Amino acid sequence: MAKGIWVFVEQSNGNIRKVSLELLSQGRKLADEKGEELAAVIMGQNISALAGEAAKYGADKVYVADDEKLASYSTGAYTSVFAKLIRENEPNLVLLGNTAVGKDLAPRVATRVGVDAAIDCVGIEADAANYVNLTRPIYAGKALIKVVSPEARPVMATVRPNTFPVAEPVSKEAAVVNVPVAVDPADLGAILKELISQATGRPELTEANIIVSGGRGMKGPEDFVILEELADCLGASVGASRAAVDAGWREHKYQVGQTGKTVSPVLYIACGISGAIQHLAGMGSSKVIVAINKDPEANIFQVADYGIVGDLFQVVPALTAECKKLQA
Repeated sequence: MAKGIWVFVEQSNGNIRKVSLELLSQGRKLADEKGEELAAVIMGQNISALAGEAAKYGADKVYVADDEKLASYSTGAYTSVFAKLIRENEPNLVLLGNTAVGKDLAPRVATRVGVDAAIDCVGIEADAANYVNLTRPIYAGKALIKVVSPEARPVMATVRPNTFPVAEPVSKEAAVVNVPVAVDPADLGAILKELISQATGRPELTEANIIVSGGRGMKGPEDFVILEELADCLGASVGASRAAVDAGWREHKYQVGQTGKTVSPVLYIACGISGAIQHLAGMGSSKVIVAINKDPEANIFQVADYGIVGDLFQVVPALTAECKKLQA
């Protein structure tokens, strides 16, 4: 009989990603409402110590797949191990973060175990009749649809980062299950030899609480420095519109929008961004949106909570100066 709520805990360099802590926190709530067990699934190499961290955020049980073949994310290897684990234990609900890894892994595992996967959910609530209801955006974020969970188990879903708050950690222990890892060489279609990361000191874009983004109005790549100064003062990440990325001003990894990253920060500051529907699809779920644009007719003002009609090259430095005064 199917049982339990599972959270795939994504980790990087031995640290659990914030979105996974959010899902553990929400999973604990759902598990309490359903009277079920909450389990975390962690994969990687030398990650056994993370089981205790998952317990602090609500996990009753932690499945640990610790093996050198899982040191770096591999689509085939992770899918094989995760799908086998699901088939053997039959959980009711499996949650993953809507990250690059989650979006790649969830549909593959779902196909392997013969169920559907709801992608990019922004709400999960317990339901007595339908087990859970999932809320996800449609039509490029212009509407929300409530998805009733099907009878097939498990229900699988990826959840947008910053959808749920992270609970305060508690003193708690969890039962640890060491998962034997048997990966067919055929599953290792690609092997990651080296990962070169660029340290910026800023939060990862999809998990940032505050994002300062620039668009075509920035005029050139050298002018993004004023956004970086404001972001560093606010402890924020820096994003960009597709126009800025297509112009070669910023790398694609900073692009917010339908063809970039979907973000849901507490505060989104759009500087020199017109507000094309593709961009709004990627940041429309932000809690508070501030728009700075010299065009009073810019579409971004239609979704903004606060709008400043003015020259961003005057407004942004003024905001940075005020931020520094407050910090001092």
